[in-house]
Amino acid sequence: MTRLTHLDAAGQAAMVDVSDKDATTRVALADGAVVMAPQTLALALSGQAKKGDVFAAARIAGVMAAKKTADLIPLCHPLALSKVAVDIAPDEALPGLRVSAMAKVTGQTGVEMEALTAVAVACLTIYDMLKAVDRGMRIEGVSLVEKRGGKSGDWKRDA
Repeated sequence: MTRLTHLDAAGQAAMVDVSDKDATTRVALADGAVVMAPQTLALALSGQAKKGDVFAAARIAGVMAAKKTADLIPLCHPLALSKVAVDIAPDEALPGLRVSAMAKVTGQTGVEMEALTAVAVACLTIYDMLKAVDRGMRIEGVSLVEKRGGKSGDWKRDA
């Protein structure tokens, strides 16, 4: 079994020292979904939600969350992100909204946690914006889709 990198020789939690790693371009993609009633999706798409523009609020929340990941997740390195993009698309088949995020950095550690945090918080924001009309919404499938760069190389989730 591979040794866990966030534990020191005594088994205590510790931040990984990345100072000897080369700074390279790293990209991570993540996605998730908010499943809701068809009428809730219609309300979100109409732009008439009581709290305002669901899409704009969720995109901004996702970007802000990615920038705060090191404050939220213990032992994450603070990163100078060069790009974060959050996309939200309706999916009538769910019914609901699919959320995806891309995080990019040139640095010594990856941005998977930043992309995942962006998706999770964007989904939570969608829930918050629409909960007055649909408390039964579900946040599902927040997961890493792909990561590129770094010592461990590229990885892509199986289709």
